[in-house]
Amino acid sequence: MGGKVEKQSETKVFGGWNRRYKHDSSVLGCSMTFTVYFPSGSNSKLPVLYYLSGLTCNDENVIQKSGCQRAAAQHGIAFVAPDTSPRGLSIEGEDESWDFGSGAGFYLNATQDKWKQYRMYDYITKELPEVLGQFDELDTSNAAITGHSMGGHGALVIGLRNPEQYKSISAFAPICHPVQVPWGEKAFGNYLGSNKEEWKQYDATKLAKSYKGPQRDILIDQGSKDNFLQNQLQPEHFEKAAAGNQALQCTLRMQEGYDHSYFFMASFMDDHIAHAAKHLK
Repeated sequence: MGGKVEKQSETKVFGGWNRRYKHDSSVLGCSMTFTVYFPSGSNSKLPVLYYLSGLTCNDENVIQKSGCQRAAAQHGIAFVAPDTSPRGLSIEGEDESWDFGSGAGFYLNATQDKWKQYRMYDYITKELPEVLGQFDELDTSNAAITGHSMGGHGALVIGLRNPEQYKSISAFAPICHPVQVPWGEKAFGNYLGSNKEEWKQYDATKLAKSYKGPQRDILIDQGSKDNFLQNQLQPEHFEKAAAGNQALQCTLRMQEGYDHSYFFMASFMDDHIAHAAKHLK
């Protein structure tokens, strides 16, 4: 699964290397890119922090804008940034909307025939770790997950559904209750069909209520001036659901004056990498 990786570029930063790769994905049926930041100086295999990006982004946005390499180097963690959707499948309508189709895979496995190649859930949880297994420097059995917006939704859902695979979960401004907000209704309706019972498996708030795995300490940062806060994100719903589950502890930090941008993420990225490091080591 996943095929051989080909290095596309590399850039040195904070003593380590951003390396961008391309491979042919058997899960998605297209070529995919991902970027890994490899810190230097470790004599043992590196734990892995997966970062899932938001709508319209690819693997490069967070690498170029967040300053994640500084804290990743400090803690000796490999920072892995995959793309957000399949690309170039020539599906009618895949490039018509910024919040659906290309750049908007929502980290689920589509069930509708037209979108059946949109299987980002399987790509992130199965194929990408197998591809990363080709790197001797990485220990994919020691992994954490985080993300922003749509990617925050993905991190919460994937982390809660696969507690044996991810030792730490955090998120920046996540879409917490997608079954009842416009972004989620549009994506889930098209990818999964009209049966809303099927949607619940990809809703973090629903999953928090039913979660029965090991204890998880989840960090969420949310900007108070985020234009999407009430209409699309609804972190208070997840916080309430987690509070009712003894296996979950959710720390929701409302950050005064911050918006939805990479400026917000860059301001708190170090905290999220430190959060992951605490559980990875």
